[in-house]
Amino acid sequence: MKIVMLGPQGSGKGTQAAKIAEKLNLPHISTGDIFRENIKNQTELGKLAQEYTNLGKLVPDEVTNKMIADRLSKEKKGFILDGYPRNSKQAKALEEMTHIDYVINIEISDNESVRRISGRRTCESCGEVFHTIFKKPKNEGVCDKCKGKLLQRDDDNEEVVRKRLEIYHEMTKPLVDFYRNEDVLIEINGEQPIMKVFKDIVMNLEREKE
Repeated sequence: MKIVMLGPQGSGKGTQAAKIAEKLNLPHISTGDIFRENIKNQTELGKLAQEYTNLGKLVPDEVTNKMIADRLSKEKKGFILDGYPRNSKQAKALEEMTHIDYVINIEISDNESVRRISGRRTCESCGEVFHTIFKKPKNEGVCDKCKGKLLQRDDDNEEVVRKRLEIYHEMTKPLVDFYRNEDVLIEINGEQPIMKVFKDIVMNLEREKE
């Protein structure tokens, strides 16, 4: 089974992708991991991607598509793909690479996205992540693991989050219509507890297979 995960920042698609991958015994393929792996191993594509990121530029679709195609070619059984495609060009490229069985779109409002992301606090020492609502530290501003200072990352503040959401709506959300027309879209209410979202996804996948 080949599944793509869609959803805005803070929707929990990474968390759900990992849970579905475990349930279905399929690899969870994260675009971020693919980039980091290629850059770490200094592959030809990794070096090219790093040139763009070092300049603060987006990696061109052509480079991203080649990385994804190389990774997916190794998975004959199926996969859960998280973080790709991000735009219509990438979706068309993915169609040429392989057939996608289902696209799971986890929906949350912009305000909920901001609430979830802007509440994150990261330990400056060990990198452990806490949240002002969902995962409070025992002592405010102090990491439970190493007693390091908890900080809000620059890209987690509300202004930055809303700018990222604008880009999402402009570039990624049209994919929802694209996959709806392909009749492979499963829409899930992401403003529920994690396990309820997971159960809804599993129930919909089982229903689709019948």
